[in-house]
This record gives sequence, C-alpha cells and structure tokens, in this order.
Amino acid sequence: MKSNYSLDDLRCFCTVARLGSFKTAAEQLSMPLSTLSRRIRQLETDLQLRLLNRDAHRVSLTHTGQQYFERSSTLFDELSDIGEDLHRDKHEPKGKIRISAPINAGSQFLRDIFFDFLLQYPDIQLDLQFSNSLIDIEAQAMDVVFRVGSPVVENWIARPLKDIHFIVCAHPEYPVQAITHPEMLNDHSSILCHPMSPWQLVHSETGAEYDHQPVKGLRLEVDEIRMLTHAIQSGLGIGYMPDYFALPMIANSELSRVLPDWCSKPRTLFMLYRDRDHLPMRVRLFVEFVMTRFEVTSDSN
Repeated sequence: MKSNYSLDDLRCFCTVARLGSFKTAAEQLSMPLSTLSRRIRQLETDLQLRLLNRDAHRVSLTHTGQQYFERSSTLFDELSDIGEDLHRDKHEPKGKIRISAPINAGSQFLRDIFFDFLLQYPDIQLDLQFSNSLIDIEAQAMDVVFRVGSPVVENWIARPLKDIHFIVCAHPEYPVQAITHPEMLNDHSSILCHPMSPWQLVHSETGAEYDHQPVKGLRLEVDEIRMLTHAIQSGLGIGYMPDYFALPMIANSELSRVLPDWCSKPRTLFMLYRDRDHLPMRVRLFVEFVMTRFEVTSDSN
C-alpha cells in the first residue's frame, strides 16, 4: 500500500528524533513549537502509525519510530551532503570542467590558456576532448564548447573570440602563378581537411565570391591541420588552410600561396556555455579567464 505523507513533515520528525526535544527542534527548524507538534501529529495520522512517545519531561521514539528514523535520517543526511556539494559548486573554485574544442584551434589558440588556467586554479581539473566533428554537446554533458562558425545551439550562450581566414596553399615549388582564378583549382590535385569544405573564397578587391568543392583530383582527406600541411609539403596537392598557420610558413618559404588576392570570409571562433546566471564557480572563472585572454590578444594586435 502506498503511503501519502509530506517529506517535509518527515524531515521535522527526524529533527525531533535526533535532538530528543520538540523545543530544540523547533528552534533549529525556525518554526513555532505548536506548528512543529501539529506537523508531527499530521505525519502520524498520514502514516497511521505512532512514532513518538510524549510525556511532560521528555520525548522518545516508539519501536516503529526508531525504524523510520534510522532509515529516513540517512536520506536527509544524503540530501544535506548534496546541498553542500551544490553550494561548493556555486561558490568554490574546484571540480572538473568538461570542454570540447576543434583539434586545430585547441592546439593553436587554446592550449596555453588551458595550461595557465590550471596553474592558477590547482583545485580545478579540465577534461579536454578535441574533435573536428560536431558532437552532441548535451549528450556528452559538456560545460564549455569551442566552435569555429555555426555556433547556434539552443539555450547556449555563444561568445565570439577570434576571426579566422583560410587561404589556398601549395608546395613551395608548385607553379602557383599559372592559377589565376579559383575555377582553375579543378585542374589540380587537392587535399581536403574536414570540416573545411567547400573552400569559400572572396576576392580582396572586387568582392567576387567563389566556392570550390574539391572533388576532381582529390588525393587525400584528413581532419587535422598538421597532416594537411605535411601532405602539401610532400607535393600531394593544393590545400585550404587557416592563415594563422599558413602565413608564417609562407614567410619561411615552406609553403607558397595560391591565389594571393583570394581568401575566405572570416570564420569566427566561438566559446559556448550553458547558463550565464547559474554557472558553477569553476566554469564561470574559466569563461572569464578565456575572455580576458582573448581581449588582451585583441588589444595587443
């Protein structure tokens, strides 16, 4: 038979049983003594059981009351522990933060930020998952997510961090001068790095746009920038690379730039997190740390 009673009344009973006094229990529960007595009587009525023996001098548990107290008090102790843990989440810089980021942005822009954050907050742990696939961040229980482009996730806040451009690159000795328009890329071997497809190109002066989908002459598909770079340097084909990675290598004659007047529209690196007002302290500190680092980088540029 299913009993119908108030859990709050049961909590009142456990307080009386633990303290052995209605008066002391009423003071701890911040309620009038008459209210506490009425709620205990209501609990006994709902359960159709006598839980307490009362006389003028003391209160004691019946045998049934002792059984209820022993089993119920552990539940309220556990709830109290949970409440304390939640309070620590909100007010103490400790615990684990689950983070997802693209492989390349994680290694290029975020790695040092992650390490510096951990050094500053020794009681916080980071669980980092690098992937270029769009994972189900809800199912994976992520706290913070970094994404390049397409940041919209329902009920998540997206903060822009940095704009990234992509350019077309080739082996240093490749005859790039012969390629004068993006449509000519179809005549050359290419390497595709997921998820950067199609290659979206805009002319720096005219604003003309051209989307190139590597299909004809596609030699290799990868999902990591360094692998793409090595393939280009090995002469396997032309590739579409983020400028922050390619330009230093072009300056050192390790790569050559194809179509120097063309580059992608800016693709923005975003940081996403779930709730602006009810973040655990560790997540709030991390969000503020990242935003500060990117603001400093932006100001220095």
